[in-house]
Amino acid sequence: MADSKASKKRTASALEGPAAKKPHLEKRAKSRPDPPAKKRARPVVPVPQSESEGSDDEEDDEGDFSGEVDGGGLGDEAMDTDSKPPKDPNAARESHKAQRALHDQRRAAKPHSALLVDAKASWALARQKNISKGEREKHVAALMDVIRGKVQDIVFKHDASRIVQTVVKHGSQAQRDQVAAELKGRYKELAENKYSKFLVTKLVRLCPAHRLSIILEFQPHVLRLLLHREASRAIADTYELYANAYERAILMRAFYGRETALFSVTTGSDEDKERARRGLRGVLEGADVERRKRVLSSLKETLVNIFNNPDKGSVRHAIVHRALLEYLMEVNETEDEAEREKLRREILESCQDLLAEMVHTKDGSRVVREFLAQGTAKDRKQIIKVLKPYIETMAVDDEAQLVLFTAIDVIDDTKLLAKSLLPSITAHATKLHTSAAGRRTLLYPLIQRSRRHYTPAIIASLAETDAIREHTSKKSAEARAAEVRAAVSADLLSWLERSAAEVSRETGGSLLVIEIILEAEGEKTKVMEALLVPLAAPYPSAEDTPPHPIDLPHTSRMYKTLLQGGHFSHTAHAVEPAPRFSAPEFASAFVRTVGKERTLEMARGGGAFVVAELLQRVKAEGSEAEKKVLRGWFKGFAEGSQGAETVKGWKVLMEKVKALES
Repeated sequence: MADSKASKKRTASALEGPAAKKPHLEKRAKSRPDPPAKKRARPVVPVPQSESEGSDDEEDDEGDFSGEVDGGGLGDEAMDTDSKPPKDPNAARESHKAQRALHDQRRAAKPHSALLVDAKASWALARQKNISKGEREKHVAALMDVIRGKVQDIVFKHDASRIVQTVVKHGSQAQRDQVAAELKGRYKELAENKYSKFLVTKLVRLCPAHRLSIILEFQPHVLRLLLHREASRAIADTYELYANAYERAILMRAFYGRETALFSVTTGSDEDKERARRGLRGVLEGADVERRKRVLSSLKETLVNIFNNPDKGSVRHAIVHRALLEYLMEVNETEDEAEREKLRREILESCQDLLAEMVHTKDGSRVVREFLAQGTAKDRKQIIKVLKPYIETMAVDDEAQLVLFTAIDVIDDTKLLAKSLLPSITAHATKLHTSAAGRRTLLYPLIQRSRRHYTPAIIASLAETDAIREHTSKKSAEARAAEVRAAVSADLLSWLERSAAEVSRETGGSLLVIEIILEAEGEKTKVMEALLVPLAAPYPSAEDTPPHPIDLPHTSRMYKTLLQGGHFSHTAHAVEPAPRFSAPEFASAFVRTVGKERTLEMARGGGAFVVAELLQRVKAEGSEAEKKVLRGWFKGFAEGSQGAETVKGWKVLMEKVKALES
């Protein structure tokens, strides 16, 4: 299967080669494994260079801050040496000496200069990569002794921030907690700082005992921090990667307005946590009509404020997508249909041009799918126009591709799909077929929601908008699927004519080829020939050449599936014939293209099952002329194949040979 689980399976060792040994690294303490460093979903819209987020492992950079010099050089190299008298060879040395002296004076005049000198000496030892665990612990302990009680004083400096990060990264849990305790009350300021924002993310990840207190410091300022260039990432990482359901709910309360923030309970009781997990629905539980309107109005105002500042980058964050999804879900519960449509349209108009920046997260993908399912034909056309430049990237993203699938499911205007969405997918087939997500995107127009390629979780996610589709789409699902399949078939078959031989040699590619040939509509003669020509190559292959296609297990299964005319159903215990594919025609092309010599060679080698299926197909549906040809090929086959009894599938092959002769 080319579903999301397939990407986690290991390739056969015969194809992969021996596994490389991992380099020996220092062992972590078994009693205190650090949580893995997670990564947030990457947006499909390229992030501007000025907004690139960088790495939160800033202290791993190799820069040495012990000898930084304020001010620039003298620029002697730029002078015209031809018009000047020869320089004193000692002048440059004296100049550099004077600069170092000036730098030492400036550094000594700064606050905590002596502390930083001592800290950097210990830091240089603690941050080394190739040292033992015990030695690192000793250096980190010495570093902690230097900065203990002074963390707040130095943490906002560029180089000193890295020193504290090293303690948090390599120190014990007690040392980390001590740093977190010293910084209590300053986390908002830390998040807004260009350098210490990385430290905040580390403390949130590595100090779970302090995470809630850090989040409570953020909570009154979440919206301001989201729109802050430096702090935005700290809030996004905390929400998406490290916070639990209750902690995320605390961050979300800032979106619901001051009334909710002031009067919501944050005691951490079981009842409070259970209610918090329900998000906005839990906040509005038992609220009267007026309070419901106030909360929704505050949430809408907050979202519009974020949408009106797209340059801040907050639109890309999962916390914003969650707030927007909760708003849409509550709008759907509005009893007045006119009011419901008005609220939905207003929020769509405010973020319509930004939808491409939301599709990469689970909630953002659901938001865009809701807009597609509930929108008018004009809305859908505009949404596709916004998404079109990013379809290639969306096609390989697990969440974003669901938006493409929903567009195929709900848009009645299949001519629009055939002109914009579908060509943008098939045009990148050469890149998409190399990943499981890309193959799912290529196959969806042909076999929507097939369990062979789409997991139950994917199908359940897509089904979330089915109830809405019944009210907003006029065309039946079956008619739309047939039109989409017809629109995409020509491009996919044309691509296979050029690439089938190469693509079928890959494990996932062979699955893709099977489905396209079985399910696409149109003339498939050229594609069949493109697949069969490689079988006519000399067998077995020479040692210095790639393996013959029949010796690749996945490729061999592909030919067998095509000869049997469809997939084997474990439920029906029989092959389900594909309605848009002719297995007898493929068998005829096999006989015509591969020929006697190669067929017999493969039958005695790795292709016994494939040749057996060929004989079965010709006997069942072939012409008398084809049967006569194959009888001639296999006359005396058993007598001339001494020693081939050990070939896998030999017994099945001989049964088919005898059946053909009878």
